[in-house]
Amino acid sequence: MEPIIADTFARMTRRQMFGQSATGLGLAALATLLGEETQAADKKPGQPGLPGLPHHAAKADRMIYLWQGGGPSHLDLYDPKPTLEKFKLQDLPESVRGTTRLSTMTSGYKKWPVVPAIKPYKKWGKSGLEISTLLPNIGSIADDICVVRSMNTEAVNHAPGVTFFLTGSQVPGRPSMGAWVTYGLGSAAAELPAFVVMTSSDKTRSCGQLFYDYYWGSGFLPSKYQGTRFRAVGDPVPYLNNPAGVSPEGRRKLLDGLQELNQQHLAEYGDPEIDTRISQYEMAFQMQSSVPGLLDFSNEPKHILEMYGPQVHEPGTYARHCLIARRLLERGTRFVQLMHSGWDQHGNLYTQLEGQCQDTDQPSAALVKDLKRLGLLDKTLVVWGGEFGRTPFGQGPAEKPNGRDHFGRAFSLWMAGGGVKGGHVHGETDEWAWNIVKDPVHVHDHQATILHLLGIDHTRLTYRYQGRQFRLTDIHGNVVRGVMS
Repeated sequence: MEPIIADTFARMTRRQMFGQSATGLGLAALATLLGEETQAADKKPGQPGLPGLPHHAAKADRMIYLWQGGGPSHLDLYDPKPTLEKFKLQDLPESVRGTTRLSTMTSGYKKWPVVPAIKPYKKWGKSGLEISTLLPNIGSIADDICVVRSMNTEAVNHAPGVTFFLTGSQVPGRPSMGAWVTYGLGSAAAELPAFVVMTSSDKTRSCGQLFYDYYWGSGFLPSKYQGTRFRAVGDPVPYLNNPAGVSPEGRRKLLDGLQELNQQHLAEYGDPEIDTRISQYEMAFQMQSSVPGLLDFSNEPKHILEMYGPQVHEPGTYARHCLIARRLLERGTRFVQLMHSGWDQHGNLYTQLEGQCQDTDQPSAALVKDLKRLGLLDKTLVVWGGEFGRTPFGQGPAEKPNGRDHFGRAFSLWMAGGGVKGGHVHGETDEWAWNIVKDPVHVHDHQATILHLLGIDHTRLTYRYQGRQFRLTDIHGNVVRGVMS
């Protein structure tokens, strides 16, 4: 039986069940059995997942998505193409361009000047993985990461591209990946949310993208599965502290009374949002003690803080969020989503890209090293990437282009940790980095692979909404076995 059907029966009252069903006492007996199963699951610490999950042995039991908003240039970072240097400032051949869909910023161009990588590449580690010298710290973990050079998407603009990656649809309204994962698997964290989100931007905010709530929303899933956003300044979670004159004991007594009323209401109406209200009130109370400890770095060794870089001490920075993420993961949080904007270099490629790498390179590598040091990397899936890549031709004056446009036909991201083949390149593009010539990976394939590594069959984690069974990958997606160890 589908988990959502079981959950629906478990929440039905006796009156609702007889009123809405035609199977009478047989269904009543089934609902009783399912109710007993649900009650048993509810006794587990943290937030329980669905019965029957994981579907198979998981390679990873937690995940962090290092989201690089704006479209990192794969040509300048992860996919070396000597041909671009040879044809510098010459027009990209029409035979290569074809009828590829581009953004309106360059779709009507008359000149297509080729722009090679702005910095040289280097072979890193025992694997000899080629990564730009703009990313020396990520280069230092080359043997732990798998670079996927054959990603592709239909999206050509930011919001649809991000929405597609994180919810499976270019149109807002679907549950986010983190919501699907926590809905299916739950969380071992009793005092922290199962799904946490933190956002940051480049220092100059010269090309920052907006981060919309639906990037971590629950869509049509119960809202208790949406991500909890930690704010960059002030209290990380609003209204977490007690008002003046209210003691912890008084707040506990108030919540107990409120929970009793909500439980009565839930028993009468079976509304899953009442269940959400109960769990969120309790989580807020637990976080009053857990969050201050989470953000207290006084017990972190000096060399660990230095590993993340000087910005680790600055609230709201990507570096600080990387360290907080590691602390969340080791405390049982299931899914962490760090979203950092600043990769949208249309007219400042030669200045902004290097600065963006300086902000994110060291903390990203430090997180992987730190997880490995603690013995957590083997069971933690780490993904670094954005909504698309950038064009091999330049934007701006044809004789001196200074930017790159959005490009979803072929681009790169990397993965590390639980079940991922380290020191490996998956997929290949042509000499212009325009067409994929080997092992293409679509967005839905990427999503199916993430779920598989977490022990989830992407075709079986579904939720019935408006008469249809929905899933993260819609009706698409194939697991990419080539990235797995």
